[in-house]
Amino acid sequence: GIAAYSTALADAVGLVCGAGEVAVVLGGDCSILLGCLLPLRRRGRFGLLFLDGHADFYQPEAEPNGEAASMELALATGRGPAVVTDLEGLRPLVRDEDVVAFGIRDAEDAARFGSQRIEDSGIELLDLAAIRRSGLDAAMERALDWLTRPELLGLWVHLDADVLDDAVMPAVDYRMPGGLSFDELAAVLDAAAASGRLAGIDITIFNPALDPDGTIAAAFADAVARGLRS
Repeated sequence: GIAAYSTALADAVGLVCGAGEVAVVLGGDCSILLGCLLPLRRRGRFGLLFLDGHADFYQPEAEPNGEAASMELALATGRGPAVVTDLEGLRPLVRDEDVVAFGIRDAEDAARFGSQRIEDSGIELLDLAAIRRSGLDAAMERALDWLTRPELLGLWVHLDADVLDDAVMPAVDYRMPGGLSFDELAAVLDAAAASGRLAGIDITIFNPALDPDGTIAAAFADAVARGLRS
């Protein structure tokens, strides 16, 4: 089912990107990343700015809930069953060395449940602690230096709402303390958009059932809009 959906989504996203527009895909859970990356992989080599509170790097036998939404980065980089990692014979959808994982803060949980280690991959890891040490601007400069290399045709942004601070974004399925502020998210997206290399963005996991009066959604949408104005 995920493989079939990913192909259908890829066809839709490909029409937008092929017309020279920036695709904005509203999810859904994080497994939609596969269908967003597939049309880019059809065209060549792209980078991925992975904004997520979780590494989502589980192998199927370790993921505690049996869901692809906790392993999509592993699948996108070619780790896991061929039915979802080798879509159209194009494994991997994105190479390790073309990914920057930004804002992750679940290392202890991942280790406790036995996830394979993102730290042992070739992915450029800028976790929340590293961002706080260097400052947001320096972290984004490093990320974009990596993702705007000449060999890459552009970049895709994956945005999981839980990269945001739980104090301002409790409307997610797996809550953790800490995270980015709305202003920090807007700054990250603004830098990505201003690079001139942005192919598109998927926005996932926001759960409107946990936001009955819509105030969290309004603040989230405002931050995304401010970030993408470039």
